[in-house]
Amino acid sequence: MLAAQTYQVPPAVLVGIYKVEGGKVGQEVRNTNGSYDLGPMQINTIWMPDLAERWGVTTETARRWVRDDACTNVGVAAWILGNHLKETDSLSQAIAHYHSRTPLHGKTYKAKVINVMKENGLVRTAR
Repeated sequence: MLAAQTYQVPPAVLVGIYKVEGGKVGQEVRNTNGSYDLGPMQINTIWMPDLAERWGVTTETARRWVRDDACTNVGVAAWILGNHLKETDSLSQAIAHYHSRTPLHGKTYKAKVINVMKENGLVRTAR
């Protein structure tokens, strides 16, 4: 997976996140805080201003690209996870932060991702 290689994150983790998020191309899911989660990897709209600036486009264009293009969506997810990994130097913490920096929410999310990865044979379990 090119996105995983580009941002130096494990492809299996991206697959785990994708399966937990369960989004679809073109999808927008409203959050209780008024933001939206976009596309397959459920990228939060809080990222749109930064992405728009990086890409030299409007926030609406960034939103459309992230929502409607699967490759862009997965690339952004890998970029987000990669940034969290650089920041924390911990894959476990990076997975949690992908969902939330609130410890309880992040811990619960991380457990879901790891369980999905185990169920799908993406990680080995200790014997």
